[in-house]
Amino acid sequence: MPIAPLVDLVIEDPRWEAAGLEAGAEAAARASLDLLGLSTDGFEICVMGCDDARIAALNADFRGKPRPTNVLSWPSQERAPDLPGQVPDLPAPGNPAMPEELGDIAISYETCLAEAQAAGRPLGDHMRHLIVHGVLHLLGYDHETDQDAALMEGLEVKIMAQLGLPDPFAEAGTHTDHKASVERTGETAEHDHG
Repeated sequence: MPIAPLVDLVIEDPRWEAAGLEAGAEAAARASLDLLGLSTDGFEICVMGCDDARIAALNADFRGKPRPTNVLSWPSQERAPDLPGQVPDLPAPGNPAMPEELGDIAISYETCLAEAQAAGRPLGDHMRHLIVHGVLHLLGYDHETDQDAALMEGLEVKIMAQLGLPDPFAEAGTHTDHKASVERTGETAEHDHG
């Protein structure tokens, strides 16, 4: 019996087809749930591959920030823990015929490509990292405090390694704190979730 897909993919920008979003999103989502000990058979995630114009409109509508961003996420329910640095209460899986919906992720082609090029990384690697990041947000992880950022970043590094990909926070052989890198670039955390 074939394995049911975990990711329900919506392609609004055809460049994502050539970039391998379907296989990349599925692999990244599965690796994220696997690392956390969650059954991939009992969940569903919707991923939309779009462009900067579409994600800017979504960012404006949902966050009041009318500009492009790399990835946005909409959890199906609030799962964040009450105290910084705590692990969220992870959801129980549904069954394969009626999986538990974790939420939606939107990823922008132009922003993802520009960030990958600026970091000297392949587009596919960066795309997988952003999907991992979005899935963790759907599960209640965040990076609003130093403790939360350390927890989430540590998981991202482990999941990327599970995918056979390098540490997404490493810069020239050093490990960079996610919050510090956001502050250094002058960006805010809004690029990571909705």
